Amino acid sequence: MASFEVIERESLRLVKVTLQNETVRTESGAMYYIRGNIQMKSKAPSAGGFLKSLATRENIFRPTYTGTGELYLEPSLSGYHILELDGSEWILDSGAYWASDSTVEVGIERNKFLSGLVGGEGLFQTKVKGRGTVVMVAQGPVEVINLRNDRLVVDGNFAIARTNTLTYRVEKATKSFLGSMTSGEFLVNSFEGTGTVLLTPVPYWQVMMLRQISAALPKTSS
Repeated sequence: MASFEVIERESLRLVKVTLQNETVRTESGAMYYIRGNIQMKSKAPSAGGFLKSLATRENIFRPTYTGTGELYLEPSLSGYHILELDGSEWILDSGAYWASDSTVEVGIERNKFLSGLVGGEGLFQTKVKGRGTVVMVAQGPVEVINLRNDRLVVDGNFAIARTNTLTYRVEKATKSFLGSMTSGEFLVNSFEGTGTVLLTPVPYWQVMMLRQISAALPKTSS
């Protein structure tokens, strides 16, 4: 399988993919530049796939790159997270998919109507399954939360991915309507069961700002 690496250059981050007679898939428009003998192909979708993309607003034009060499993907002020699949299935936040091995199947997951409508995740999300590497867009450092017959409640759209073994729903922060309204946390995202959730609670620009402030503060001697 191809090798994926996240590189940081002057606060920008990009993904380097090394191929040895292998094939990878990326999001449309993700390519930065290529070194070596790598060929790009972009297949036209079927009529059914095209209609499905119109309904879900998911991108179906995801080109593949085959050959030997290095593929560099577009740099960004955001970050990237490398996810290794071992036959598992993950549900990604809308827009989080960036690249993957060709062995990974990329599809669509439909959320329950109310949860998708008011929860911020949308009615449709990207689904990945199989074996291989998936690269995700992450606004900040990723926190991994493993659940074992447990429940995780998240305020806001901090969750960027979850395993399909978890039950996802949107619910009131408290049992009463008035309590939810006055708590400051009216609706929350709930994940329940056994599986894993990936969170990005702090964006990279805040991390960089905190580092700069910390570096500017005078050092105190002990």
